[in-house]
Amino acid sequence: MHSTSVVSHLVSLRASAGNSAQLGARLSALIGPTSRTAGCLSFTLQHSMTEPDIWVLSGTWADRSAMNDWFSAPELKIFSDLMVERLVRSLDFQTFASVTAAQAQAAYVSPSVRMAG
Repeated sequence: MHSTSVVSHLVSLRASAGNSAQLGARLSALIGPTSRTAGCLSFTLQHSMTEPDIWVLSGTWADRSAMNDWFSAPELKIFSDLMVERLVRSLDFQTFASVTAAQAQAAYVSPSVRMAG
């Protein structure tokens, strides 16, 4: 079902009480090195406009291999460091593969639903 090309990751972090600014500063250190990594198409750090303790890192990669190479980069030790230092209350890490509309529709076939047209 999944395309073999573009993949992405999304890391959502919730800072522990009183540590949001420090968490954001630490995460910002990943932007430059990651953006220059082979196969990185984009890499961003975002701060929630409604929940000040939430930060999101997202990256888009040319392929799964490039993303997997980044996962083994020494800079990613930051995630374990942040947990050990108790700057993070929760962390959710997800990876995604790009799919076409046809692939997404094929993944969900219900006998009671018909496509218009």
